[in-house]
Amino acid sequence: MQKTAVYLTTLLAGSIAVSSLLNRPTPLQNQLFAPAVAQSTDAGANSNFVTAVVESVSPAVVRIDSARASQRSQSGTVRGMGSGFIFDANGLILTNAHVVDRATSVRVTLGDGRSFTGEVLGKDESADVAVIRIVATNLPTVMLGNSAQVQPGEWAIAIGNPLGLDHTVTVGIISATDRAGSAIGSPNRQDRFIQTDAAINPGNSGGPLLNQQGQVIGMNTAIIGRTQGLGFAIPIDRAQGIAAQIVG
Repeated sequence: MQKTAVYLTTLLAGSIAVSSLLNRPTPLQNQLFAPAVAQSTDAGANSNFVTAVVESVSPAVVRIDSARASQRSQSGTVRGMGSGFIFDANGLILTNAHVVDRATSVRVTLGDGRSFTGEVLGKDESADVAVIRIVATNLPTVMLGNSAQVQPGEWAIAIGNPLGLDHTVTVGIISATDRAGSAIGSPNRQDRFIQTDAAINPGNSGGPLLNQQGQVIGMNTAIIGRTQGLGFAIPIDRAQGIAAQIVG
């Protein structure tokens, strides 16, 4: 059976939602980000640890609406929707490159309802990572974890905007790490991915995948078409290294 990796951006042409395809790779390390401080969260002792994570992280998760010209659309414009997360309080946001692919306009909506024009500072299409900037300060930010320490069986929490349902939370586990692009139907991508069974859908692209401490361990990017429980995220170590290059 042929596997097809599917991007998680929601594209809106008129009132029709469609999802498009994934591909692509690049490396380096970061200095821009403060290291995550380990927090002791015992899921057994705190059965409501998911609620605590969501309350902490959700304000830093954003909705990204984009528009690009298209001769195939009656209106001449195709609109897309994805997710992202604030990693710098001065308005820097991580998302997938395909969320803002060929975008002529980008709109970022915060968890508190405020909306800003977004500027694409740069993107690495081969790795599917982009950085957006909005003109704002003192914004809530996520805490970045260490994806190299992620192990199968650990809790995984996804927050995003699937099909326009803002700040949807789903929970699962880490199903596997170090998945090759060829294993998920994207042979041209040389990167490795985190696999999760937390439900992710079109519109989740660019949203965070979190551990039980509320640290971002990955950025949701793809699913395998016509399957359930097979979602994939770019390891945060990889994404933040690219972001550091973009920001300079």
